[in-house]
Amino acid sequence: MSRIVVLISGSGSNLQALLDQSAAGQLGGQVTAVISNKAEAYGLERARNAGIATHVVSNRDYADRASFDAALMQVIDRYEPTLVVLAGFMRILTPEFVRHYQGRMLNIHPSLLPRHQGLHTHQKAIDAGDKEHGCSVHFVTEELDGGPVVLQARVPVFAEDDATAVAERVLVQEHAIYPLTVRWFCDGRLVMQQGKVYLDGAQLPAQGYAGE
Repeated sequence: MSRIVVLISGSGSNLQALLDQSAAGQLGGQVTAVISNKAEAYGLERARNAGIATHVVSNRDYADRASFDAALMQVIDRYEPTLVVLAGFMRILTPEFVRHYQGRMLNIHPSLLPRHQGLHTHQKAIDAGDKEHGCSVHFVTEELDGGPVVLQARVPVFAEDDATAVAERVLVQEHAIYPLTVRWFCDGRLVMQQGKVYLDGAQLPAQGYAGE
């Protein structure tokens, strides 16, 4: 069975979606460890409640990004992961870290990439007058929020929306598409080769998979 290590920085709601699917036998793999750069992250409690090993690797304990990433890799590699899942992990990763897990690290970003990379995506969508917004699961590459997209989910943006309302709508979709994408990977259906994404042997378009 595939071994999954999840990296978090906060509440861990996407982590919970993965744990729920795993408990139901629907994830195709097992979450073997949850690692946070913040000791107070509630996602660690979620993991402990599920009987999952937890670790804190605080970036405050390291002089620079490279030494932090090196320490983080040491902890991750103890579990020999098939897949590393970023679930609200709020750190920019070094190229060395990304290359180490190339092709086996996924992230979910709260926008319809390539639109609205970086932070504050929901407000950016409102400010831009977007009629729709959403989330994207993508493979992690050295370009921030720039790796090839696997799957997206779209939600409407209404005139009366604030960023909180949009965020809540998007989060529902995140909890649906992230476990699905992880399962595709664990089942051997999803791969990244030479910067391209393939599902069941067919190359996906730039915006990812669009149907059932």
